[in-house]
Amino acid sequence: MAGVASPLQYGDPPRLGQFVLQARLRIGPAGLVYLGQDSGGRAVSLAVLTRGAAQDPAARDRFVTAIREAAASRGVRGWMARAARGRTAVTEAVPQVLAMDGGAAPWVATPYEPDRAGAERFLEPVLVRGTLIGERHGPDFAPHWVGDRSPALPPPSRGAPPAVETLRTVVLAGAVLSVLLVLLAAMLWQSFRPEDEVERFPAPLPPTRFEPTPPPVPTTPEPGRPSPSPSESGTGPGEPGDEEGPEDPRGGI
Repeated sequence: MAGVASPLQYGDPPRLGQFVLQARLRIGPAGLVYLGQDSGGRAVSLAVLTRGAAQDPAARDRFVTAIREAAASRGVRGWMARAARGRTAVTEAVPQVLAMDGGAAPWVATPYEPDRAGAERFLEPVLVRGTLIGERHGPDFAPHWVGDRSPALPPPSRGAPPAVETLRTVVLAGAVLSVLLVLLAAMLWQSFRPEDEVERFPAPLPPTRFEPTPPPVPTTPEPGRPSPSPSESGTGPGEPGDEEGPEDPRGGI
């Protein structure tokens, strides 16, 4: 594993539980170790299995078992270990477990101390190499996920429950619904009311038809045309006759 801290990369979880991740400390075939910080500002070391190791039930079980055994030795059997001088060194070599998650993407958090092993201590039993008893025969056993360097991300948290509607919103919605019901009732009453109520109203008048009167024909002759002369054959009724000449003053005709 590399011992130099490096910035977080794309795909690294921004936080694990109540811890905020700040940098990468170590990268190995079994998992990744991060430098984090808790809510009080204390530096912590966090170990996360790789995606391939988290999908291997045996590897995941070895990781979780090592964490639980360390927590138990520090808790119930801690006073017995401190009483026996021979076991004190072994107990102090195991880091203190601050928090853990043993689900589908397990992780563990321990206090960060630059000169001591931190959360990477629990990644050691994940890989099984060679034989534990007797001479080695054949090549080392290497799981298929050794080349995977992607961290196992925890499943996304469930969405927050929908916000409870306020009393004002509920009252407003009830008022709108009441208005809609009143309008619907009025429309139904207009559609299904009795016929005697309909006959009370007078029938509408028939529509009137407007026909314009044609304009009168002018009697004045058109300009440039001679006016008609009176007839020479005689006079009609009501027309003046031939004018009589003046009487002879001497009485002659």
